[in-house]
Amino acid sequence: MRILHTSDWHLGRSFHREGMLEHQAAYVDHLVEVVDSERVDLVVVAGDVYDRALPQVDAVRLADEALARLAGSRAQVVITSGNHDSAQRLGFSSRLIDAAGVFIRTDAGGVGTPVLLDDEHGTVAVHGLPYLDPDAVREPWGLPARSHEAALTEAMRRVRADTARRPGVRTVVLAHAFVAGAEPSDSERDISVGGVSRVPTKVFDGVDYAALGHLHGRQVLTDTVRYSGSPLAYSFSEAGHVKGSWLVELGADGFERADFVEAPVPRRLARIRGTLDDLLHDLTLTEHEDAWVQATLTDAVRPLQAMERLRSRFPHTLVIGFEPVGVRPARVPVALPRGRSDHAIALDFVEAMRGAPATPAEATLLQTAVDACCEDPDVDVLVTRAGVT
Repeated sequence: MRILHTSDWHLGRSFHREGMLEHQAAYVDHLVEVVDSERVDLVVVAGDVYDRALPQVDAVRLADEALARLAGSRAQVVITSGNHDSAQRLGFSSRLIDAAGVFIRTDAGGVGTPVLLDDEHGTVAVHGLPYLDPDAVREPWGLPARSHEAALTEAMRRVRADTARRPGVRTVVLAHAFVAGAEPSDSERDISVGGVSRVPTKVFDGVDYAALGHLHGRQVLTDTVRYSGSPLAYSFSEAGHVKGSWLVELGADGFERADFVEAPVPRRLARIRGTLDDLLHDLTLTEHEDAWVQATLTDAVRPLQAMERLRSRFPHTLVIGFEPVGVRPARVPVALPRGRSDHAIALDFVEAMRGAPATPAEATLLQTAVDACCEDPDVDVLVTRAGVT
């Protein structure tokens, strides 16, 4: 059996306010093409189909199109809910959808009941474990602790109990969790419960393949326990990631091999650092001119109109940070000085943050802003003369 392992689509997510739906649609095109070209028998999606519990209409439309196209392909599909999904919304009409060969598993009550598929070597039991919130399952499952390890340990006990009733059956498990030994990125939502979020890899011992979701970088914890990662980058911490999915071969005796199938890259990510002048003229940065850019400026004084100037060379700059080299961070007093006008305090703040005083035009703009906050534009002057803050 040939299995394509993907996860964390996050349909509807944006990247620093840049819409990603067009790129996510391109990934769906790629996925369907791989199913056909690689003669995939089973597609598994290990959670976080959507980016939010109440997805936007366009994201739902894309998910509907993706499932319809996969249902019409040569492959069958098993999908589980992640921590970003609403189990009720994603699982709506799942019993009807099963008939189309798309099996959506979002109910913790169904854990231990597999989707049974056959190939030339016999039966494969696919256990789709939805995201298991320890608070939600602790009481009904009688868990000994409030942790993801306790929840997944009980889920896998139920999986193994089912496997014991099916001698010779190969087992595939989908799980959405933070498994020890893996490295997170900045774009994943924290799922810790009282500081306990990591699950030991041994929880999946004895499984022919564990298809993991939640972390956005591809990772190999053991030959049979892997993260596919997200199909697109969702933070600049993923600039070095190679995105895609695992193509897994199950033979008569279980896992045989896994090859990574790279996904299309809509736009590369780049993290650049230096003074504004260096970034605008360094020829070695030419390759990043069409990338989404995160820039860190090291100028001693914060440059004016930095974003506009950077975008003259790097039009897709999305984030700017300031880390002046050789300059101690400014300390803004907690208590406001007495006997000074709001305008003077605002000017002091600008100078402290930027390392240089406001220009005359900026000072005038700040005075206008201060005046606009007062019913009487002369109040600022009057209270100062009276020595009141």
